[in-house]
Amino acid sequence: MARGLSRRAVLAALPLSTALIGPARAAAPGLTLSGKFVQGGWAIGRTAPRAVVDVDGQVLTTASADGWFVAGFDRDAPPASTLTVSTPDGSATHEAAIAAGDFDIQRIDGLPPEQVTPTDPALLERIAAENLRKVAGFASQADIEGFRDGFILPVVGARRSARFGGQRILNGEAKRPHYGVDLATPVGTPVRAPAAGLVAFAETGLHYEGGLVLVDHGQGLITAYLHLSKILVPAGTYVRQGQLIAETGKEGRATGPHLCWRMKWRGRNLDPSLLVGAGPFRA
Repeated sequence: MARGLSRRAVLAALPLSTALIGPARAAAPGLTLSGKFVQGGWAIGRTAPRAVVDVDGQVLTTASADGWFVAGFDRDAPPASTLTVSTPDGSATHEAAIAAGDFDIQRIDGLPPEQVTPTDPALLERIAAENLRKVAGFASQADIEGFRDGFILPVVGARRSARFGGQRILNGEAKRPHYGVDLATPVGTPVRAPAAGLVAFAETGLHYEGGLVLVDHGQGLITAYLHLSKILVPAGTYVRQGQLIAETGKEGRATGPHLCWRMKWRGRNLDPSLLVGAGPFRA
């Protein structure tokens, strides 16, 4: 998770509102929220423009120029979360109860050992270099509001072969949970942007992911598309909802053709399927 700044330090750096000149003070920010308050879930809110957004004691984002913002609840989020929006004129807080997620245990056997527990020094060096580039992609914080139009599925007619959050047992060895939704499709199935956004990363040939695309939908809400056979948009491209961005494959650590669809916000792992059908979000 990205390390947060203190709210006091951030507010001290903000310019004073012109409403503070003279005896009158502007009103404290309002706060409206909608979302899925569950492990792996999300919240989309509206508040004062450029208000500082603090989640569980960490400043994690700033509202857009129109006051919109996103917050996410990790797969392992605790049962309560405190969200505070602040301006130099005051603050507003929402205390959210976070429901427990329903997660599977997923057993996958027959993977090449180097895909499960790599030992070759050259391969480990390659994986480390790839990870640095991916971390930079996930750190994108585009000042856009692509999330406001809601989300659609990135592939049509796919079979969901794995749900988000399942505990992975690979070749009999317990690994970290699976942070994606697996959508089984033939190789070459079109992958479309589920919401508008900025392509923050696009590379083929990665050890674990094969072809990988990351799209920032605003506020650092990043969706990831793994195991792609073909990438059709370079990094830096702004894509519209429904725009063709890639084709599915079985590259990297995969036992068959599918799309692994993931979502992150500020280092928190979210379930992208929970946003499908939500929105559009309007004033």
